[in-house]
Amino acid sequence: MATENPEDVLFAPAGPARSRPAGEVRAVVFDWGGVLTPPIPALIRAWATADQVDWESYLAAVGPWLTAAYESGGERNPVHALERGECTVAEFEALLAQRLVRVDGGPVRAAGMLARMLPAGQPVTVMYDLIRDVRARGLRTALLSNSWGDAGYPRADFPALFDSVVISHEVGMRKPEPGIFLHTAASLGLPPSQCAFIDDIGFNIAAAEALGMTGIHHTDPAATAARLSELLSSGGRPQY
Repeated sequence: MATENPEDVLFAPAGPARSRPAGEVRAVVFDWGGVLTPPIPALIRAWATADQVDWESYLAAVGPWLTAAYESGGERNPVHALERGECTVAEFEALLAQRLVRVDGGPVRAAGMLARMLPAGQPVTVMYDLIRDVRARGLRTALLSNSWGDAGYPRADFPALFDSVVISHEVGMRKPEPGIFLHTAASLGLPPSQCAFIDDIGFNIAAAEALGMTGIHHTDPAATAARLSELLSSGGRPQY
């Protein structure tokens, strides 16, 4: 599989579940970027405009990395390393900056790039309310996020929202690797079949469903809230 646009990778359809044994859902696992924040492409385009980064140079640099990061058997690249904590943010920023150009042909400033690209303080209020509603129903909640640095997470919010927080670079695993889903379910004290998982990346949904989780492919807050309400109203059992 090849793509010229990272968005083609990030928002590919989830596809059919390969194995999803029915079971009562007792926990909901939420992705961070693009689910609890505004859509990632919008944030990145805003950064590119502010930093005057040539958009085509960004697509050419990051597109192949994202394709390989999510396709089965994809070659390891800096995205894998960053998200697993195998390289530092500064190392990744320096490597990416070397591959980018400004619209005026000049170099792109590496230092602080990811903090500018994925800023903190932009959680989607309606999604926060959805998490609170889930907890009010007596279900457990978790955050499961592939990280591009730590600056974008409002950590002070998390104790009131989540029973477990799993950040890829802190555990040395990343979505869509099976181990990180199993680790998250275990951190909640539940089997995967009793967890629902919400993510905006189709490949991650398919990976979670293959382990028995019930996937909800996030496209907008209203649709996600409706699908989750439907799931929980059915007694937390997937409807086929």
